[in-house]
Amino acid sequence: MRIGEVAARTGLSLRTIRHYEEAGLVSPSARSQGGFRLYTETDVARLMVIRRMKPLGFTLEQMRELLAATDRLDSRAELPAAERVELLGRVRAFEQAAQQAVADLRTRLSRAEEFAAALRERLPQDAAAP
Repeated sequence: MRIGEVAARTGLSLRTIRHYEEAGLVSPSARSQGGFRLYTETDVARLMVIRRMKPLGFTLEQMRELLAATDRLDSRAELPAAERVELLGRVRAFEQAAQQAVADLRTRLSRAEEFAAALRERLPQDAAAP
């Protein structure tokens, strides 16, 4: 699929997808004869991982590290047991970091809701009041 379809499916802008390509996080699987970027379902899945990591505060380098680990785990190559354990440990560390980021976001959201409620209490109950 072309980049416009990928953008629509992932909710990312064309500019963002190109930025991730320049950063080495994703590459189009092919190019059309006209030079258009062509992406596969695997590329879309990769972009979705990136999209999910971004709001949790992961850096581009961390995204690159996780993608490298999952790429290696997903490869058809037979992995030595020690390497597999090490890669799974990396993925586990990212999962724990994601869980912590989610908890931190929940705390921030709760505080924001409390603040909004406190402001609402200061307002007159009559919606028409100035």
